[in-house]
This record gives sequence, structure tokens and C-alpha cells, in this order.
Amino acid sequence: MFLDSLISQIQPLDETAMQNARTRQNMLTKPAGSLGRLEELSIQLAGITGKSIPVIKDKVIITMAGDHGVVAEGVSAYPQEVTPQMVLNFLAGGAAINVLARHISARVVIIDMGIAIDLPESDGLIVKKVAYGTANISKGPAMTRAQAEESIQSGIEIALAEISRGADIIGTGDMGIGNTTPSSAIACLLTKKHPKEIAGRGTGVDDEGLNRKISTIQRALDVNKPNANDGLDVLAKVGGFEIGGLAGVMLGAASKNIPVMVDGFISTGAAMVAASLAPQCKDYLISAHRSKENGHGIMLEWLGLQPLLDLDMRLGEGTGSALGISIAEAACKILTEMATFDEAGVSEKK
Repeated sequence: MFLDSLISQIQPLDETAMQNARTRQNMLTKPAGSLGRLEELSIQLAGITGKSIPVIKDKVIITMAGDHGVVAEGVSAYPQEVTPQMVLNFLAGGAAINVLARHISARVVIIDMGIAIDLPESDGLIVKKVAYGTANISKGPAMTRAQAEESIQSGIEIALAEISRGADIIGTGDMGIGNTTPSSAIACLLTKKHPKEIAGRGTGVDDEGLNRKISTIQRALDVNKPNANDGLDVLAKVGGFEIGGLAGVMLGAASKNIPVMVDGFISTGAAMVAASLAPQCKDYLISAHRSKENGHGIMLEWLGLQPLLDLDMRLGEGTGSALGISIAEAACKILTEMATFDEAGVSEKK
């Protein structure tokens, strides 16, 4: 009931705010359309926020971590203990996401959605652990339907809490050894593509590892038979706790007219779950970049999203989100700070 109520709050973009932003863009001292995606992005942000001149000041990146039972199938080049080790690195400020977040003056919120061990208490870590990692999806469901609902609700709660603290844009990030495998399974199911078209090398598996990963994804789909028309069933059968949490973040943000900068492959898998539950939330999502992972472009096409960047990145953590947020902020500043032809005394096109 809570989820249905929240989804009903996600409204279409504000057409009046978008038209006002479009009108101002056409008055600025430049040929119309000459700033390309920056113009389009500022108009989308106006529609999302309901503000004709949107402003980005309080930036937050929510990075969610969880472990995956499917690593037992040899689908990752790294062992599962890397998940908690990297979370500790996040908390110490030494990871790529910390560097890029500092670069754009964003705060990073780290969530334990389902790490396989308990970490020491830390002021920077929020524990929403659904369980100690998911089950092995090649042998049965990743989680129960109740756990899928819990992960989404936790994500919603995290997003709403950050928005109440003033966040006006949210970036998504992930950490979880093995999580490209469930993300690929979600994508294969919803796009109706074979795992060979979607699965990539993730953390850097060799050819043998990639073939093992492809067969594992197909086995997970065959064993679990998720219902593509039921986002909760998809998440429960072949998803992950951090994937569900990120889907919840997206739904929560959309319900409050807050834009979401979607990171790479894992975050896009979460976006597909969110869109399966609430198609209207897609208008609130901005794709930060095209991941180097094989099927990411197919996933973005299914969502109807055009990435801002293509830098051959595949790290996750929210690194792409940080760069995307910097572009969103620039788009808003162009709309806000650039002079119009009248203000600058510049002659317009004849």
C-alpha cells in the first residue's frame, strides 16, 4: 500500500516551467540550440522541479552496497570480501567516488543494504541490511517478495530523508561484487535479449569467466522464470538488495520532484526495476554516462534515456553520477546567469 501511494504521487513534468525555460533559452546571447544537450537538460530540470529557472545547490550521491550469492558461480574476477573492504574505503574517503564527490562539492551517503558481514559502526554508514547477501540466483530466487519490498522501501526512506535535509539532486551509486550478473539478468528479461548481448566483463573476467557468467544468467532466468510485468517479482527473483534500494531512491525522488542522476550499469538495472513499477518515473531520470559494459546501451534505449557522457567507464560507486551532476549544474547556471540579447545589448538574428 505504501509503495502504491508513493507511486501515485509521481506527476508528469511541469509543462509551464519547461516552456518558460525554453523561452528564456531562446533569448540568451547565442544561436538557438547552440548549447545542445545543456539546453535540453536545463529544460528537463525545469520540468522536474517545477521551477522555470532551476537551481542545483545541495548535491548528494547515495551509494548502496550489497553482496550476491551468485559469486559462488565464479562470475566475478574479485572475491566477495572486496565489498566490505571497498565500503570501508568509501568511509575513509579514499575511493574514486569520494574524489569526484569532493570535486563537485557533493556529499556521499553510504548504505549497507545487504553486505555479507557486519561492519563496525561508523557515523558515515547507514545500515539498512535486508539480509547477509542475496541467495544464488542460478539455483533459486535472490530474495523473497517481502525482502524486495523492504529494499525498495528503505531506498525511498533514504531519498526522502536526504530531500528533507535539502538535497535538490540525487546521484546513484553501487558497490557489490557480482552485481553485474543480476543487473544483466534484469536487463535480459525486460529487453528480451540473450545474455550474450547484455553481459559484459564486469570486474574484468577473462573469456572463460564471461562464458560462465552468460550461462549463469541464462540459468537464473530459466530456473526462476520472473514475471516481466511485475517489477517486484523481477527484483525478488534475480535482483539484489542494493538494486532494490536504488530503485526506491529513484521512486522517492520522483515523488518529490527531485532529479536523479543515474550512474552506470547497476544503477540502470535499478532504473529498469523502478520504471517497471512506475513508468512515469523515467522523466525524472538522467543518464550520466554510457558504461563500457556490453548491454548498457540496450538498457538505456529500453528506458528512453540518452547518456550525457561516454568515457568508457565501468567502475560504478556513483562516479558517473558525480560527473553528470556537474553537467546538470552547468546547464542550470547557463539558464540562470547568461545574459539575454536585451540585457547585453546584442543584436538578435534577423
